[in-house]
Amino acid sequence: MLLTITCEAERATDLGYLLHKNPANVHVAELWFGKARVFYPEATDHRCTAALLLEVDPINLVRGPNRGMDQYVNDRPYVASSMMSVALGEVFRSAMGGKSSERPERVDENMALRATLPAVNCDGGEPLIRRLFEPLGYQVEIARSPLDSRFPQWGESSLYSVTIAAAQTVRDLLVHLYILIPVLDNTKHYYVDETEIDKLLRRGEGWLANHPEKELIARRYLVYRRKMVQAALEQLREEETPDETDSAAEEEEIERPVRLNDARMLAVLAAVRDTSPPARRVIDLGCGEGRLLKLLLDERGIEEIAGADVAPSVLTRAEQNLKLDRMPERKRARIQLIQGSLVYRDERFSGFDAATLVEVIEHLDPPRLAALEQVVFKHARPRRVIVTTPNAEYNSHWPSLPAGKFRHRDHRFEWTRAEFQEWAAGLAGAHGYTLVFQGIGEEDPALGCPTQMAVFERVDR
Repeated sequence: MLLTITCEAERATDLGYLLHKNPANVHVAELWFGKARVFYPEATDHRCTAALLLEVDPINLVRGPNRGMDQYVNDRPYVASSMMSVALGEVFRSAMGGKSSERPERVDENMALRATLPAVNCDGGEPLIRRLFEPLGYQVEIARSPLDSRFPQWGESSLYSVTIAAAQTVRDLLVHLYILIPVLDNTKHYYVDETEIDKLLRRGEGWLANHPEKELIARRYLVYRRKMVQAALEQLREEETPDETDSAAEEEEIERPVRLNDARMLAVLAAVRDTSPPARRVIDLGCGEGRLLKLLLDERGIEEIAGADVAPSVLTRAEQNLKLDRMPERKRARIQLIQGSLVYRDERFSGFDAATLVEVIEHLDPPRLAALEQVVFKHARPRRVIVTTPNAEYNSHWPSLPAGKFRHRDHRFEWTRAEFQEWAAGLAGAHGYTLVFQGIGEEDPALGCPTQMAVFERVDR
């Protein structure tokens, strides 16, 4: 079972740094069903190929969690399947997480990459292969194998050689393969439980919600477990942003090497750290799937963290992403998730040193926004409030975003810098807060930054 990944770019051997595997060595990983070897058939400044060879031990396979006669007679040792997906997750774990201490500047770089799977079992044939990979921007080359080359009259098999190529990040290429290989094979060699939902959603973050075949992907990846599929699709629909797909891609390209969402989270975290005296209790209002909560948990000086959201399913997703069920007890005691609306007074929102509203206000109609203002600034009254929202002026950077169209279909408004500053200044004056503004992301001299942030500091401490 083989997978090759080829990079054609300047300093192509940086592929080894991004994969965390030195091209000068052969790397071996022991898996319960066999061995995974990573080696480099070629490694030059302009072209570098990494090969993942998976050797399946038939005896270990039979001793695995699924026992049956089909494990004695099958093609699993030879064709790409969920075992290859497991190997990718084990061997390239750091690369799939977007980590590279040696070449951090290239983690988010779209490089010319090609991935080849010489043998894939796909019952849906060439149309399915194209439906899965082409919407992600890949050029796809497919060759179907005969049942037996010695007997052409027997016809063709369900095995295909597949090559995909695109200007892509190494991280995203690996993640796409990790999810879609088992979807092509339409089976899994291990027991599937609810942890697979987390894998699908975590690895599908940023692309799966907008994939035209997301329902098919969910069904096949979760081996048609109806309740699990429904749970996954429900959460994917909450993330779906079909109206902003093109602009989001361009936004990420503009913000390279630091993605806009990453820059936003880091800016908010810095504003929390800058609270004086230091914030001991922090609440993220509209916490979504918990991205900021993860960062706050790593801040040792913060003793209590809360995440609030109106949707129970979103909080379930946050709980899964944070892995609260597996978190050490001492760390788990520092965080709580609150189901509640931000437009109704809630005593659970009170008593915090700092509150964050990251890309929240633009999702509310103006009358409901006024209610949120009362809840946060009049009743909860944290010492510091950090608010981010899109800068509407910056939208002209994206040709795919026509004038007057918002970045997200659920946005009720998007403000210019002057409009945001006027709103924030009025709010600060009415409730006794000072105010500082900051841009987030790459700044255009005329249009400002893609995200704007206001930091409110309470005067009467």
